[in-house]
Amino acid sequence: MEQTWRWFGPNDPVSLAHVRQAGATGVVSALHQHYRGEVWPEADIAERKAMIEGAGLRWSVVESIPVPNAIKLGGPDAAEAIAAFTETMRRLARAGVRTICYNFMPVVDWTRTELRHPMPSGGLALRFDMVGFVAYDVFVLERPGAAGDYPADLLSKAQDYVSGLSADQIARLESTIIAGLPGSEDSHDRAGIAAVIARYADTGPEDLRANLTAFHKAIIPVAQEHGLRMCIHPDDPPFPLFGLPRVVSTRDDYQALFDAVPEVENGITFCTGSLGARRDNNLPAMLEAFADRVHFVHLRNVTTEEDGSFVEDDHLAGDTDMVTILRNLLAEEARRRAEGRGDAEIPFRPDHGHLLLDDQDKQTQPGYSAIGRLKGLAELRGVIAALSHPSVN
Repeated sequence: MEQTWRWFGPNDPVSLAHVRQAGATGVVSALHQHYRGEVWPEADIAERKAMIEGAGLRWSVVESIPVPNAIKLGGPDAAEAIAAFTETMRRLARAGVRTICYNFMPVVDWTRTELRHPMPSGGLALRFDMVGFVAYDVFVLERPGAAGDYPADLLSKAQDYVSGLSADQIARLESTIIAGLPGSEDSHDRAGIAAVIARYADTGPEDLRANLTAFHKAIIPVAQEHGLRMCIHPDDPPFPLFGLPRVVSTRDDYQALFDAVPEVENGITFCTGSLGARRDNNLPAMLEAFADRVHFVHLRNVTTEEDGSFVEDDHLAGDTDMVTILRNLLAEEARRRAEGRGDAEIPFRPDHGHLLLDDQDKQTQPGYSAIGRLKGLAELRGVIAALSHPSVN
């Protein structure tokens, strides 16, 4: 498996030199300065690629080309937005970057309620607290109809929770949920997010699924023509937020997409943390079902709770059997090599990481500090080395 590292560009506190020291050979990056649905300039693509290669690394995966709301909503503006997306695909292919990760989450991208949750080890983790989220949705944002989306006991806990918060604590909760985490498509204020949510008032799950299918029917022929591997990232968390549908959350969701657009270029970013945040997702079974479509992998682990809350645990802890996942990925690579596939080596990255040691006192991107990811990559690398040893096979 190809060891990669997410890098947010020249302003990332973690440098490309640090990426090399971590032992990664590939970089996962995007042009975050072009995040409003415009076509990425070829000069900027070339500059980013040269920067990465100049550090002795390879630009392995683009994460992400944003998918604007116009595409998710369908309607008259979708065609123009899809045309911009596919032109960026072509330009990346000409530059030799052929694996593209993206998502289809409406309004908010990956979402957490806490960025520095204390762990027993002394590290600080990302956490999604369902009570905190409901408290924000119902009693701070005051989204119309929000109370009807949650059971009475959860509403009661949320009301008690928000009543104990200071104004500063409410502002911090709001910023964490809606201001945009690293790699997110957009950042919102309270009025802005309410306005965008309102645009989805008439969009139900089947409408969003139909728009997702239409999008893939447009982009996958371009991927075939240019030798690209498209890998859609699951919803994070994999259940509705703000009353908005999410349709890339379960095995059935993926199966519906692949039934509609069956080409192998239509693939998956297999994110164990996102999919694992939903207790009814059987990750080994999902991996077995869709192994030939796994073009990119995010490896992290979560420990879940009954109400839907979860905390990002150590990479080899949590609810997901990471050893089994890695064993199955290595088996898929062996199968591809036997078939002579050119994409036999699957890129993976250690997704997120705890804030550890002196990173707790540094400027870092939430989830993307150096030491926590270095620890995760080392642990994952050790499992891969053990599973790949001749005495095991």
